[in-house]
Amino acid sequence: SEVSVSWRPSAEFAGNVYRGEGIVPASPQDVWECIKPVAGGPRTRWDQNVKDFEVVEAVSDTVSVCRTTTPSAFMRIISPREFVDVVLMKQYEDGTMLSAATNVEHPLCPPRPNFVRGFNYPCGCFCIPLSGEPDRTQLLSFFQTDLGGYLPQTVVDSFFPASIAGFYSNLTKAVKALKV
Repeated sequence: SEVSVSWRPSAEFAGNVYRGEGIVPASPQDVWECIKPVAGGPRTRWDQNVKDFEVVEAVSDTVSVCRTTTPSAFMRIISPREFVDVVLMKQYEDGTMLSAATNVEHPLCPPRPNFVRGFNYPCGCFCIPLSGEPDRTQLLSFFQTDLGGYLPQTVVDSFFPASIAGFYSNLTKAVKALKV
C-alpha cells in the first residue's frame, strides 16, 4: 500500500516529529490486533523495530507502563535500544482506535546494560475506519523519538522515513497473514 511520510522539527526535543499515513487493506479491528501495545501480541513477530515488548505496570484497563526493546538497525550503526513509556489505548464512538505514548521514568525499569535508553516524546497511531469500506483502514502514525546515544542527526534522519515505510509494508503483510 502507498504510505506518505513527512516530518518537521519537533517542539519537544532537538529532533523531528514524523508523520506516516496510509491505507491498510484490512478492517480496523485486524489492523488494531496487529499494532496494539500488549504483551504477547503479534507486533514482536512482524515489526522489525520491536524485539520485545513488556507491560511493566498495568495502571488501568487502558493505561500501562511498558518497556519496548529494539534490535540493532541501519547495518548495526544503531545499537539496540530500550524505551519506557506510559501508553494509553482508547476507542472512540466512530470506531477509531488510538494508541498514544510518551516516555516515563519507572522504578522497575532502570537502564539496562547492552541497551541505549531512548525516549519517545508524545507519539501514537490512529486506526481510522473508512466509511463504506469495512476492509480498509486509514492508519495515521506520529513518531518523535530521541534514539539516545551519540548518533549523528543525519543517521537518524536517514533511518526514520525508511523505517516508517517498512512499518506500513510489514503491517500490511501481517494483517494478510491474520486472514489465512
